[in-house]
Formats: sequence, structure tokens, C-alpha cells
Amino acid sequence: MTAPHPRSRRALALSVGMAMATALAFLPNITAAAAEAAPTAAAKTTAADATSLSYVVNVRPGHGPSARVKKAIAEAGGTIVTSYDQIGVIVVHSSNADFAKILRAVPGVESAGNTRNAPLPAQSTTDMGTPKVLSAREVAAAQAADGQDPLEPQQWDLAAIKADKAHEVSLGSPKVTVAVIDTGVDDTHPDIAPNFDRGASVNCVAGKPDTTDGAWRPSASESPHGTHVAGEIAAAKNGVGMTGVAPGVKVAGIKVANPDGYFYTEAVVCGFVWAAEHGVDVTNNSYYTDPWYFNCTDDPDQKALVDAVTRASRYAEKRGAVNVAAAGNENYDLAADTITDPVSPNDGTPSDRVIDPSKCFDIPTQLPGVVTVAATGAKGLKSSFSNYGLGVIDVAAPGGDSTRYQTPAPPATSGLILGTLPGGKWGYMAGTSMASPHVAAVAALIKSTHPHASPALVKALLYAEADATSCTDPYDIDGDGKVDAVCEGTKNRNGFYGWGTVDALAAVTH
Repeated sequence: MTAPHPRSRRALALSVGMAMATALAFLPNITAAAAEAAPTAAAKTTAADATSLSYVVNVRPGHGPSARVKKAIAEAGGTIVTSYDQIGVIVVHSSNADFAKILRAVPGVESAGNTRNAPLPAQSTTDMGTPKVLSAREVAAAQAADGQDPLEPQQWDLAAIKADKAHEVSLGSPKVTVAVIDTGVDDTHPDIAPNFDRGASVNCVAGKPDTTDGAWRPSASESPHGTHVAGEIAAAKNGVGMTGVAPGVKVAGIKVANPDGYFYTEAVVCGFVWAAEHGVDVTNNSYYTDPWYFNCTDDPDQKALVDAVTRASRYAEKRGAVNVAAAGNENYDLAADTITDPVSPNDGTPSDRVIDPSKCFDIPTQLPGVVTVAATGAKGLKSSFSNYGLGVIDVAAPGGDSTRYQTPAPPATSGLILGTLPGGKWGYMAGTSMASPHVAAVAALIKSTHPHASPALVKALLYAEADATSCTDPYDIDGDGKVDAVCEGTKNRNGFYGWGTVDALAAVTH
């Protein structure tokens, strides 16, 4: 039996609604996860009663749905939730099991598919683990040098990408905004509040924007993941807590994960379109779009999901945003001929699918134009869990690792990544979820230095300025005498580190 895996496998320690792979629960400082509970009889009954699913119907961009398509949607038992005419994506709810099949035969419909397997709303799961939270005593006892925030000595990741030196030159521009497309951001946190961009923040969980004040925040029962990511990017250099990689830029919260921790297609599409139309310069995407880890284009439903998110991410880039995404935490070679995916669909009945990663895509991570990020640990080596792959990974950045595998130099004590947590707290997490925001922040520093640079130029500079990092060969991260992954390529571009480890100092000086 395959061990259960989390829905957003980009971080290794998550709170309510976000799961952590039990196979990775050996990591020191990360709470071990219990197996995901089977649905109770009551839950099954609820699912049977609530049979409506969500769908995306993709038509020609630039126009609203035609009268013919609208009529077909209604006749097939669908209700239009919203329509993103600029990219030709229509979000529909329907309880008709044949809805997508019927719509795919309608002239003018390019693709259509259901975005989930669990009826609306998705069934909740058990609490699968929490970050290692710093106690009030630990925070109070923190000692920092002049000019540093109190917890900065614990942030080995800043020096690893020369962010500490970059801060002596520039903290980044407040005219640059990074949107955290995630589980929500607690903008009341003292390290986030000074840099929070309310105008670019929104709740997209239902597939259409909810601009109610504070709708972008996670509830007490939801994951702290997005808040942690936001702090890594832009925690203010204000004498409180920690320091972000780009502590002078703005950060926005675009909430796309529902209360059960699922990132469904309609919410992700809404998030990218919102970012595109609200002046966002960089988006951070530390997740994969549920329920399929890999979406195979020879499956008509999964193809529709790839089409919808591709349109949305391309639209965001066309409107000026650099899209950055985490590579994932399974130690998969994303350039392999085949990969066994044991967790999809994660809101239904998973099976061991053997997929071709050149035809089945982790979205948005593997979409054209998206910056794909691998994780490194405190010794600068690929993190034990990080996915990799020659030609797939663009750059690498600190995402943490087992302290036993990669121990940081003193005074830092944990091999994980420090970040902000809801409720004015700080704590450690690890994963490619933590690597991606480092890259998003460096992209924001490049945009601060070159305010008129296009997304293509920002990405070109990001890759050119990265520190070339040679393959780790042999890669035996746990020291048991067995090779744990094989790195292919040259020093200047390889499967573990892409073009290299991002360089924050170069971002503000070149």
C-alpha cells in the first residue's frame, strides 16, 4: 500500500487541511503525520447528497461565451459561475455526470472537463502536521547583530543566496508586488503588515473574486502555508522577527485553497487572472493544481484543466507578471521516461498511474514560461525530497532539508526555513514550497533594479545571474551507500540546480 501524500506537496510541514507525506516524516523538526482517515459513513452520505461538480469550459479567448454555448450549458444542466472572457475560460457547476462529454461536442467548445472528483464542497481530511513554531521565549531570547532583525541569525538561507549582502545595497522597491497564490496570507502579522498590498489581494476559492475585506486571510483552522511563504518573500526589515529576501517590496495574498486544502483549477485560474489585472509583478505558486498531480493531455478532462491554467498563467505573463513555481517534494526525476503517480486523484480513489512527464504535466509547475524551482539545503546540496530533471528545473534556492542531512553553520540551528506564521508567530518549514518564494523574491529584486524589464528579461537575468552549481555526484544524501538521485548535465545547466542557485546580490547590482 502506498503511503498517503499531501495535496500540496511543496512543503513538508503543514497545518489543518494541508497534508504531509508520511514517507518524509523522518525529517527532524517536522511533526510526523498520521495516515489520512477514510471517510466516515456520514461523510459518504453527505457526498451522495451533494453531487454537483465544478467544470471548466474553454472557448475561443477574447469573447464571452456564445449564445450557442450558453444554451448548451443550460440544456446540459450547468450553471455558469463566472466567465473569464479574456482567456476564454468559463467556470460551471453541474450535477450531470455527462456534462463535460456533452459540452465537448458543442461547436465553439475547445475543451471541457471536471475540476474535481469530490462533490461540492470537498470532504475534509484529518489534520496532518504542523510547522515547528518558535516559542515566545525563543523569540525573546534571539540575539542579532546591529542592523539585523532579531531572528535573522537563524536565517542561513539569506546568506546562501547573498540576500544579506543585497540588503546593504537595496531592500527592493515598494512599487513591485509579489502575489502569493496560496492558502491565504495573514496581513495582520507584524512582519507582513508594513509591506502588504491590499489592493492586489483577493479570495478566489470559489473560482471568482471575493473582495470582502480580509477574505484573503486563512481561518484559524486553515493552513499557515501562504503566510509562511509571504514572510520569506517580504517580511519587513523593521526590528521585529525575521527578514524577507526582498523586505522592501510589496506582497499580496491571493487565496485559492479551499478550507480542506485543495487548490482547484477554477480558483487557480481566478488567481492568475486577478494577478494579471491588478499590477502584480511576480506570482509565487508553491502548490500543484488538484486533484491530479500530473494532468495527462490524452485524457479529455485533464486536458481541459491544462488548457485553462495555461491560458491563465500566460495571460498573467502577458500582462507583466513573472510566474514562479515549486518543483515538488517526491525526489522525482521530472525528465524521466516514466513516473509512477500513486496519489491521483487525491480527492477520489487514487491508483498507481504510470505517466509520461513529457505528456502529463504538474500544473502550473511544468507549464510554458513558468520558472520551475528545485530546493537546496543548508550545505547547498539538492534537498533530499526535491524533484529534479534536466531541462525541467530552471533554478534552485534554499528550501531546507533534514538538519541531520544538511546542518547549517552556527548560529543557525535548524536546517529548515524560518518564516512567518498566522497570529504574529514564526516557525520552521521545509519543501520546494520554501524554495520557490526565494526565487520569486529575487525576481522582485531584479524588477526593482530594472523597473521597465519585461517578464522575459527578468527571467533571462534571473538565469544569467544565478551561481552555476555543479552536479552532486554521487548523490547519497542520507549516507547509506546508495545513490538517491542521478544528476545529469553540466555545471552551467543540470537537472539538480538548473542554471544555478539564485543570487540576490547580483539582482540588485547588475
